[in-house]
Amino acid sequence: MFVIIGYVVVLIAVFGGYALAGGKFGVLAKAAPIELFIICGAAIGAFLVGNSAKSLKATVKALPTLFKGSKYTKARYMELMALLYEILTKARKEGLIAIEQDVESPHESPIFKRYPNAGGDHHLVEFITDYLRMMVSGNLNPHEIESLMDSEIETHHQEAHGPMNSIAKLGDALPAFGIVAAVLGVVKTMASVGAAPAVLGGMIAGALVGTFLGILMAYGFVSPLSSLLEQKAEEAAKELICVKTTLLASMQGYAPAIAVEFGRKVLFSTERPSFIELETHVKQKRS
Repeated sequence: MFVIIGYVVVLIAVFGGYALAGGKFGVLAKAAPIELFIICGAAIGAFLVGNSAKSLKATVKALPTLFKGSKYTKARYMELMALLYEILTKARKEGLIAIEQDVESPHESPIFKRYPNAGGDHHLVEFITDYLRMMVSGNLNPHEIESLMDSEIETHHQEAHGPMNSIAKLGDALPAFGIVAAVLGVVKTMASVGAAPAVLGGMIAGALVGTFLGILMAYGFVSPLSSLLEQKAEEAAKELICVKTTLLASMQGYAPAIAVEFGRKVLFSTERPSFIELETHVKQKRS
């Protein structure tokens, strides 16, 4: 939603300012279609050349998420920590072997079903159950699991940055393609050097539209998407770090309530629930 609002603000500010300065839209309207064809066509071609099929697929998949609000809300984090608290409490009271069925079949587990917001996220559930399974096996110490968790989070982080880097490079290239379009316009103008000054002026103005559109598209439309993707990647990584911190605290012998508190503390302050909020939520879920 904010992406659309931002785009509208950009257009109003740029073209509204142009109109207030007495600019004529006829030149823009006449030259823009051809210039956009050159810029966008060249940018798409370069984008296809510069990215593997995997990167292209990941970028296309990531783009729709930019027009949605963040799913990493306080409510989601409270549900996640309530889920971790309940499953760690069961393991502490009944032994780690008691959660084996929950770990092996999380989509059939009564515990995971009680928390559909967190339990419905396939990647998150897989991350939780993989390390709970290692805890049940008892073959790894906390330091080994922490190192493995860090490696997996880093891999996840790199994958999330793939679309961001692709879009950032596309944004960086657009001004250059705008210059290409402008140069072609200048070449066309120079070929008509004997025409009337008014005609030449219009042709030069049309050529400069290419530079204008390339810069506008880069810094007003494409590059901000890269920044937004980076923020979403950081939020996704923070959720995994919360799980990591909670599970490691449990492995080091802390009670579930304290382990969950460890996880709560690593969250961003804007989404972090208070101790009382989390405690109340856990009690409500358990009742």
